Amino acid sequence: MKKGEPKESTASFRLGRRSLLRASMLAGGACAATRLSRNIAFYASSDDHPIASTKAGMVRGSLSEGITVFRGIPYGAAPTGSLRFMAPVAPAPWKGIRDALQYGDQCPQVPPPPVAVWASWARPVGESEDCLVLNVWTPGLRDRAKRPVMVWFHGGGYSVFNGSAPVYDGERFCKKGDVVLVTLNHRLNAFGYLYLAELGGEQFQDSGNAGQLDLVLALEWVRDNIEEFGGDPHNITIFGESGGGGKVSAILATPAAKGLFHRAAIQSGPGLRGISREAGTKTAKQIMAALELSPDQTKELQQLPAPKLVQAVMSVTKGSPMGFGPVVDGRTLARDPFTPDAPTVSADVPIIVGYNKDETTILFPPPGVFDLDWSTLPERLTPVLGAKTGKLVEVCRRLYPQASASDLYFQITTEAGMGSGSIALAERKSAQGKAPVFLYRLEWETPVESGRLRTPHSLDLPMVFDNVAKSESIIGAGAADAQEVADAMSSAWQAFARTGRPDAKGLPHWPAYDGKTRATMIFNVATKIVNDPTSEVRQILEEA
Repeated sequence: MKKGEPKESTASFRLGRRSLLRASMLAGGACAATRLSRNIAFYASSDDHPIASTKAGMVRGSLSEGITVFRGIPYGAAPTGSLRFMAPVAPAPWKGIRDALQYGDQCPQVPPPPVAVWASWARPVGESEDCLVLNVWTPGLRDRAKRPVMVWFHGGGYSVFNGSAPVYDGERFCKKGDVVLVTLNHRLNAFGYLYLAELGGEQFQDSGNAGQLDLVLALEWVRDNIEEFGGDPHNITIFGESGGGGKVSAILATPAAKGLFHRAAIQSGPGLRGISREAGTKTAKQIMAALELSPDQTKELQQLPAPKLVQAVMSVTKGSPMGFGPVVDGRTLARDPFTPDAPTVSADVPIIVGYNKDETTILFPPPGVFDLDWSTLPERLTPVLGAKTGKLVEVCRRLYPQASASDLYFQITTEAGMGSGSIALAERKSAQGKAPVFLYRLEWETPVESGRLRTPHSLDLPMVFDNVAKSESIIGAGAADAQEVADAMSSAWQAFARTGRPDAKGLPHWPAYDGKTRATMIFNVATKIVNDPTSEVRQILEEA
């Protein structure tokens, strides 16, 4: 076997003529090749290692607590050499049965931010450009159950991380809601979002959105294969957090993705705008300068070793994961996702959108902001809020008399960023009047680090995936009320995936958002609906 080729099993695939005949008879006589291959997969399965058939070939998974798991299934060919920066293509078919027992490689990337409370989610994975892989968790194979399918886009801006973190493990999630979960890796940073069309011409016209086109290809894989995994190809929900939420926003405005999904959830990442061609070209020139290449040497970029390109990314972005994103290139992305209004291409798609109360305690807080006093608070807020600072501080001190200066810093900066963006997206989607949008705010506070993080960025992940036990570093040990919040959020998301309405048993009715009532689901130990919960702060932030 050559290096890089899929592993095959001759033992489990060694079916004689009698087995083939039996499979053919059970399938109804003269079977089509695709139908026959599925029966072969069935008879080659074992209790511990079930086998599924995909368009590219058969894959062997594993079974855990009644959930079947397939890891590292290729949905695209390795985008290396002349395929680097290009639109992705389907993987070459393979013979025999390919092991899908280990997570696949993540895209080459700079070291992620060292956030201590994410330690529980660390998992060593390989790294290479051969990263177009996905993972599937399902309660059943080939049983025609037509389960809702939920496809996860991971966070990390558009530059770091992968879809294989323990917090995304789908075992509890799928068992609880009888859904099929798909997580995936795709191209990031310069490999997925380096806009070269203005420098390299038509050949590189897809380069600024190659990472987004990977997501489209993954959704096509789901459409074509998910029925084999017990899922309904006509009921697919895309959801993501942080940069993953931004990816969802951009896919909602991508014509090539129309019809590939039916609902969407955007968690702490409302992508209202894309990157302009001018800004994308500027970044490309900076990357090339760091590599000592002239702007007309775009083809040379395709031959560079991946680590060298990563080093250039590090040099230009200084390690920040915020330097890349979908480019409004007039081709894949013809307009800003949600500016000035909601995209018509996804007008019929219901949306959940929301954020956490104190996103900025983790979201790159500047030095000293955990120790502010009332004299230093305004000077820290003014660069962000300008002339609105004094009025906002005055209003918030009246609304939250027990809050410290640091408390208000995190609440105000969260509302000015993630909060305002989420509300704006909800307002624009609601104004479109075609499909409902549901707004939420997570307010449960974690006890870790003596409670100073409050309700930080990413705290929604273990709640939505119902993986409290895999998230001790951010939730703490034995927090029973955290499980109550996880039960509520995971149930609401699964209900939404099933029906397009996030009404789950035991929760208050969640009305669609509109510009009059501004109904918002507040997730906490006592989950409730509140109309316009940040009214006074919102109105100040919306002032011209």
